[in-house]
Amino acid sequence: MPDLDAFIAGLPKAELHIHIEGSLEPELMLALAQRNKMAVRYATVDALRAAYRFGNLQDFLDLYYQGMAVLQTEQDFHDLAMAYFSRAAGQNVRHAEVFFDPQGHTERGVAFKTVIDGLWRASRDAEQKFGITSALILCFLRHLDEASAERTLDEALPWRERFIGVGLDSSEKGHPPSKFQRVFERARGLGLLAVAHAGEEGPPDYVRQALDLLQVRRIDHGIRALEDPDLTARLVRERVPLTVCPLSNLRLRVVPDMASHPLKRMLEAGVIATVNSDDPAYFGGYMNENFQAVQQALALSREEIVTLAGNSFRSAFCDDATKQRHLAALDSYSRQ
Repeated sequence: MPDLDAFIAGLPKAELHIHIEGSLEPELMLALAQRNKMAVRYATVDALRAAYRFGNLQDFLDLYYQGMAVLQTEQDFHDLAMAYFSRAAGQNVRHAEVFFDPQGHTERGVAFKTVIDGLWRASRDAEQKFGITSALILCFLRHLDEASAERTLDEALPWRERFIGVGLDSSEKGHPPSKFQRVFERARGLGLLAVAHAGEEGPPDYVRQALDLLQVRRIDHGIRALEDPDLTARLVRERVPLTVCPLSNLRLRVVPDMASHPLKRMLEAGVIATVNSDDPAYFGGYMNENFQAVQQALALSREEIVTLAGNSFRSAFCDDATKQRHLAALDSYSRQ
């Protein structure tokens, strides 16, 4: 039997919580800055990595938005996504549902078409080159107002067939899901699936709002839901998946240390938890590193690791035949 790190490395898995802008590694950031003849605040890879020490979510977001400024052309977005897909495929990610933040680009003069064309072309190229399937989820920035989200949805509609859902991300504190109830209702009316970040830095009530007002199909993060036993029971009863990001939670000090992470308690309670990388360039690891970190800190068993991977496929927004194909591959692997 291989050791658990090796077992995780070969584990078929899906990633359901990845911000493509958060996969912008320092090397690529500097290369794109040079290609686009832009000055950047940090001149070397080492200087950039040294800046990746965050006291909270807002510290990270400030640097995150600075970093995405180097993304200017369709080719930039293509190269960004292909770099992620290459790493993901190398870690045996079979399917990825990728968040993108159009407002972070259109507000600085980059056309929505530029963003979606680059990401879409990369998703097609990645399937052909690596065999990894993917889907795009358009996220609204919650620190902006709902009118901005409505305008973004309007801009996106000519490319409606290129993304499967809408999400809600960025600064959580002070920006409850209720702020975006109408734009989510409109998006659902267009046949778009709904997800939302809730219960990361925000309280359990934000998770409840995301369920009741936004009618989301998955909760992104959601770790503070466990503070509320009734809410936890509801997540179990209604089989609402949580897309958990362990290294992100640690680096943003949502948990004081990995041994305090609630992932194992989620599994024991019957919550459908999944493991994801969130913004891996900033938080120190992609899928395998997240699995390995939480396995070591929480002494997860091989069976619990398989459960987490199975949850990722069952919670994905792909068709049943595709889910069953991936689950069969997982079952075959886990029996070795």
